[in-house]
Amino acid sequence: MKIKVGVLSAGGDCAGINSTIRWLVYSALDKDLVSRRGIMFEILGILYGWKGLMEVQPDKKASLKKWTMPLDTNIVRTWDRHGGTRLGTTRINPFEPKKDKSDLIVQKYKSLGLEALVVLGGFDALGTAYKLSRKGLNVVGIPKTIDRDLSETDYTLGFDSAVNTITQDIDRLRITAGSHARIFVVECMGRKAGWLALEGGEASGAAIILIPEHDFLIDRVVGLLEMRRKAGERYSIILVSEGAKPRGMAEIYEKRGRDGFGHYYLGGIGGFLAEEIQKKTDMEVRYVALRHLQRGGTPTAYDRRMGRKFGIAAIDMIVNEDFGRMAGLKNGEITSVPLKKALEKLSLVDVEKYYDTKNYKSRDQIL
Repeated sequence: MKIKVGVLSAGGDCAGINSTIRWLVYSALDKDLVSRRGIMFEILGILYGWKGLMEVQPDKKASLKKWTMPLDTNIVRTWDRHGGTRLGTTRINPFEPKKDKSDLIVQKYKSLGLEALVVLGGFDALGTAYKLSRKGLNVVGIPKTIDRDLSETDYTLGFDSAVNTITQDIDRLRITAGSHARIFVVECMGRKAGWLALEGGEASGAAIILIPEHDFLIDRVVGLLEMRRKAGERYSIILVSEGAKPRGMAEIYEKRGRDGFGHYYLGGIGGFLAEEIQKKTDMEVRYVALRHLQRGGTPTAYDRRMGRKFGIAAIDMIVNEDFGRMAGLKNGEITSVPLKKALEKLSLVDVEKYYDTKNYKSRDQIL
């Protein structure tokens, strides 16, 4: 029995994707496992996410070469060491209103002879995968987002590497902040979820952490900074999530419209806050947006290991015909859950458990 499997990454890039694909291929083509399973696999990488699946013309060699990549163990042997995604990615929404291309994707899936499709993505990409599963595609999802906002899994690929990047960048800023006795407002990603800010702030020792799950008071932020200065602290680092906002205000967006899923591009809260602090105090304030730096760099050991686990899990799910589901991590064990359930809500910071709403930082006590 032979199964042809497509694999693609959609949405934002992050560390850990290449490790997942590497181990998916190794698991699928392992000779001992093949003999025990009685199944032969053919793995086809789809380039640039949903765009590749929409654009490829299966009957033309040049198009196949442009939009797909046959994968074997020799090709992916060193992929786990590299960040980003060797397959490429895009943020296209195949179900975008008035531009619905979902039927075209179903057609191309069949024309390529695919019998299963592994999708590495976050909330939007896996939402697309779920809708396609309802159109008859045999889909397996892998949670991949630095925001760590997918429910039904304790971990999503890329999060640990992004937290490490935030920590390293703040360590660098700390040097110049101390040299000049400045306040630095650092803006990180996260969208609606504050996990990156919270855990990045914990790891880097940020003085103030601002998250989307709890609206902050600018005057309280100023008060905390003044208390630190009176206590003899030379400088302070504020880490603010892009989705955080002052009480009574809306989120701050960039001016370039919305993406294919209808989301505004968040960004600018750090600059706004820096200006407000500068207005209300005589402190010298600087603003840094980490933006896509958080997605780059080599994957941490943890993301490489989780990529391994998720890649192997994807092949196991295909063998077991566990379609329309997402691999996940729960209580240290790899599981699979229905995509529908994983997409019912976002995984957000539980403020009562993890956040000090008075001092704007992680709770120090162990509950």
